[in-house]
Parts: sequence; C-alpha cells; structure tokens
Amino acid sequence: MGWRLRIEHTTRVTYSGPVLTSFNEARMTPLTLPTQTTMDARVTAGPGAPVWTYNDYWGSYVSVFDLPEAHDGLLIQATAMVETEPFPGVPAAQDRPGWAELRARAPHGRLLEFLLPTPLTTVTGQIQDAAMSDINGLDPDEAAAAISGRVREHVTYMPGATGVRTNAQEAWDKGQGVCQDMAQLTVALLRAAGLPARYVSGYLHPDVHAEPGRTAVGQSHAWVEYWAGSWIPLDPTSGAEVGERHVVVARGRDYTDVPPLKGLYHGPPESDMEVTVEVTRLALSGPGPW
Repeated sequence: MGWRLRIEHTTRVTYSGPVLTSFNEARMTPLTLPTQTTMDARVTAGPGAPVWTYNDYWGSYVSVFDLPEAHDGLLIQATAMVETEPFPGVPAAQDRPGWAELRARAPHGRLLEFLLPTPLTTVTGQIQDAAMSDINGLDPDEAAAAISGRVREHVTYMPGATGVRTNAQEAWDKGQGVCQDMAQLTVALLRAAGLPARYVSGYLHPDVHAEPGRTAVGQSHAWVEYWAGSWIPLDPTSGAEVGERHVVVARGRDYTDVPPLKGLYHGPPESDMEVTVEVTRLALSGPGPW
C-alpha cells in the first residue's frame, strides 16, 4: 500500500552583513514518477519575491528567484504533498542483461554520463580492486547489492563528519560520513564495476511503521540508482529497501548536479545556513492539513 507524505523544507540563510543582490536556485520540489505522484508543491522565498521554475538538463524541477535589493538573510520554504508506491522489485534474473551485454550497451548514449567518474566520485585503483574482488562470480544485481553493503560496513554514519565538498575518496579514508558521502562512494564503486549509476537526492521518513500524523524531523536524504537493464534504487546509508518512505527530488552524476540550494550573491563572504526538514505521513482519505 502506498503512502501519502507531506514535506516541509525550511532553509534560513544569515549573512554577516548586508547583501546587495542575490540569485538563487532551489531543487526542493519532488518529481512525479511511476512510483510517486506530486499532488501539490510550492516554493517561497520571502514576501513579494517572484519564483520562476524550469526543468534542468537532468530532469530536476528547479525554482529560481532573484533578490535585487539589499537583504541580510534568506528564508526559503518548500512544501509538497506526495503519494508514493512501493518499489516493484528487481525483475527476474532471466530478464536481466549479463555483464557482457551491459558492457556493450552502457558506454552509449545518456548512460555514458553515469558511467564516467566525477571529482566527487573518484577513488583509487586499490579501493576499486578490493571492491571488485568481492563481486567475482556475482551477477550485476547481486554485485550492486554487495557494493552497497560494503560501503555501509566501511563508512559509519556520523552527522557533521564531512561537508558538501567531501569526495568519495575522503569519505572512504575517514571511514565516517553522511548519506551524501555514502551515496557518492557507492556510485563511484558501481561505476568502477561497469554499472551506470546516478546520485539521488530527496527525502525519507525514517519510521517504517509510522502511523498517519507521525512527523519525522531531519534533513534531506541521498541514495543511488544503478542501471542493469532498468534503473534500480539502493539506499547504502540505511540498507533499507527504497520504497514508499522515499521521495525523489532530483538525480544527477553527484551532489553538485542536485544541491537543494545554490546561488550567487554580492556581499560579505561569511554566511550561516540552518535547514529543517519535516516529513509527515498522512492518511490517504484526505489531503491532510497544510
């Protein structure tokens, strides 16, 4: 059975002095996909600030706003209501391509973009070789699951241990990180194995048994999808099956393609950002309170 989720994503940016002007992009609106339907969504950036929207190269829904007058902070509020469905599962093995077919098909078209390493998804040959030795004899789907499990075993989830510029190699060396690091490291090893892989940003209700009305307070979440005849999701941070508790917002090669907020401004270099995400399971009988 599917879930209905209300998401409230609040971002407060405080500058150390007046900012004369700023241009900003927010990727906080969930996509509509076969496994999820965005029923309502809005992004606001303060009183009177117009917000434009477009879909970027990767298919993400982007909210754009320009503040041409002096200001010392930003308040961005994104709300959405989404109905999700369970992931239907990995197709039967006989319907999946083997390694030889994958290696012949993957380096062509758009899949190639998800097969090449990026600065945030590059690790040493030694790490790649060790990971590959673990998947000898496994089919592509088994190998992907093993890689995700290896990352989860090696990297301990530790909020604050890394930053948005931390790359996969640094997360591996440190052995600590957040969901962003674990997703980028998994993407790096999946690509090294020959599986096209993409970084997914979104939201997660952490309580698998959440009753309607149950709100979870946290942050944005990140996981991965790999291609082996079709796109299959994996959550290396939790190890849980990606399903009705997950809400997809954006997909890309790594975090730099899908940041929740980025922009340019004319003003002092120091700023502080406070982010709050609330995800509430709603009853399916009605739209729920806003």
